Amino acid sequence: MMSIERILYMGTADIAVPALAALHAAPDLTVCGVCTQPDRPSGRKRVLTASPVKQKALELGLEVLTPERVGTCCEALAALKPDLLVVFAYGQYLPRPVCALPPSGAINLHPSLLPKYRGASPIQSAVADGVSRSGLSVIRVSERMDAGDILMQVPVEIGPEETGAELHDRFAALSAEVIVEAVRRLRDGSAVWSPQDDAEATECRKLVKEDGRLDWKLPARVLHNRVRAYQPWPGTFTELAGTGPLKVLRSRVEDGGGEPGAVLDVSGEGPLIACGEGAMRLLRVQPPGKAAMDGGAFLNGHPLAVGGRLEG
Repeated sequence: MMSIERILYMGTADIAVPALAALHAAPDLTVCGVCTQPDRPSGRKRVLTASPVKQKALELGLEVLTPERVGTCCEALAALKPDLLVVFAYGQYLPRPVCALPPSGAINLHPSLLPKYRGASPIQSAVADGVSRSGLSVIRVSERMDAGDILMQVPVEIGPEETGAELHDRFAALSAEVIVEAVRRLRDGSAVWSPQDDAEATECRKLVKEDGRLDWKLPARVLHNRVRAYQPWPGTFTELAGTGPLKVLRSRVEDGGGEPGAVLDVSGEGPLIACGEGAMRLLRVQPPGKAAMDGGAFLNGHPLAVGGRLEG
């Protein structure tokens, strides 16, 4: 059994907020401090904005540290006297001296069934790959990213039309249940650690805006899964002649064939576009400088001709 009461929480993104709130609400645990990324410019006006985790921590009245590099504030972290470090979507590599500060070490939440989808985009990558199953893992923080021994895994089924944003929100809610249970297993001695099989590992990188460009030479199912996966970031888009990038927010795979990028149909719910295999109907789009709209409404204001082209 371990003496675990004081938790130092390290997180930045909005997915990490529910777990922080759950630890704070647990009557047998104390969040002794929160470490998060510094305020960053946000939005079109580039207003300096606190991270979602910092905003929640201040709301809860918790002490917050925002080092540019976490390795530079070991003394301040040690002064909080944590028993355990809990990490979720922090966004920065944790050096060994930081992980070694608490006597019970450090654990990390990761939204995949590790060793699958180690890295920065596990939710989007799973949806984009069209897999039907993922999960939430609790692991020991190790020197190699997302490669530590596994304490807990909770499987999650991915719906056939579920988006990355929807799966993100389900993982956020699930983390609030899982993290408290994980800490209690550590404390009462019931924790069982399992090593990851590196031979089964897959990696996923940080996404960039260009990843959302739709290449019509790819199969319709691949493009549709990317539309599902990349909402809200990095989004998916194609080029509309004369107007610029057309954001594609919702789609459907249909039968059809033709030159990739060719407009096959302009009736009903939105334009039908030929892909390398099959076709994809654009059900919801956002033209440049306009609000999002259904595909049918888009056709009313932007007449497309059958045989015209969208560029990938």
